[in-house]
Amino acid sequence: MSNYNKVILMGRLTRDPELRYTPSGTAVAKLGLAVNNRVKKGDEWKEEPCFVDIAVFGRQAENCSEYLNKGSLVLVDGHLSYSKWETDDGQTRSKLEVISFNVQFMPRGMSSGGDAAPRSKGTTADTDSDVPF
Repeated sequence: MSNYNKVILMGRLTRDPELRYTPSGTAVAKLGLAVNNRVKKGDEWKEEPCFVDIAVFGRQAENCSEYLNKGSLVLVDGHLSYSKWETDDGQTRSKLEVISFNVQFMPRGMSSGGDAAPRSKGTTADTDSDVPF
């Protein structure tokens, strides 16, 4: 049986990216992502957030640090990674995070549902009549 480990998430950053460098000079950015799930509780729909830690490497990590901040909407493509370690006082800790292949910066004004924000009065949307074919 083959294995498959792929994650695609869209959500908002819960904090500004934290950029660090490995001893060999590779950039590593740590992102916190909140992804809202809609669930029905009784007669009402409620948003339940899921918080996910993301690791981004290389030039893309530097770009995330430079251009993203808390509240930015991003689309993350990556895979899950499990880490386990022991603390100085002997406790075992573990963590599941997403190692990103790609972080797509979403346009400002988009909601996490993919809807564009309403246009302000006085602006016009492009129409199909502008397309030359």
